[in-house]
Amino acid sequence: MGTAETLVLLAITHGAPSLANRAGIMQLVDAVAEALPGHDVSIAFLDVQHTDLAEALAGFVTGEHAVILPLVLSAGFHMRTGIAKGLERLERIGAELADELGPDDRLVQVLAERIEDSGLTAADSVVLAAAGSSDARAVRECFETGRRLAVRLGRPVTVGFIAAAMPRLHDAIDMVRDVHPGTRVVVGTYLLAPGSFYDAALNAGGDVVAAPLLLPERGAPAELVDLVLDRYRGATER
Repeated sequence: MGTAETLVLLAITHGAPSLANRAGIMQLVDAVAEALPGHDVSIAFLDVQHTDLAEALAGFVTGEHAVILPLVLSAGFHMRTGIAKGLERLERIGAELADELGPDDRLVQVLAERIEDSGLTAADSVVLAAAGSSDARAVRECFETGRRLAVRLGRPVTVGFIAAAMPRLHDAIDMVRDVHPGTRVVVGTYLLAPGSFYDAALNAGGDVVAAPLLLPERGAPAELVDLVLDRYRGATER
């Protein structure tokens, strides 16, 4: 496909997005649009619990030379099945579907910065909170991110899932405390923006919970902007 003129960033939600979630995502949308002058960059919030992904994907494209880029850290069951059903429609109208964002070392860098900003000390234990999925590949990708984060931080990282996969986040936190009695548990959140999953992480029993990757009050990290642009360019070069 030639150079795309339209980029639709697809924010995947479980229910209606909160104001903080929308504001955080919009920081990324604005930064990507600024980096792509002359392109039509838009955002679509898609509730995977109540929307036919296959139908919605095609509906977001109004002309040829478009890229749909899902803002997901790993593509779970809803995305893989819905996208698979929608690919044929996208091809007929001349659109391309970009890859999901993770795993990627740029995500790990932002994760590490969020955890360090939360006040991480040498004596703390780290648990990485991921949303979770029934899709085995998505789960493996979260464990891979945990492995890369451990290398970046220079310490063990235990992965826990908020839903749909094991170990559950609260069990992972309890397990770390059993192995390291008296340790302070710092929870890093492998989540794109604030929302219901972040609220669940806050209430899972950790001593400190780091911020998600995108925050309403901050500009989008340069690493995330660069990652989105790479995924976009990868789709246009197919």
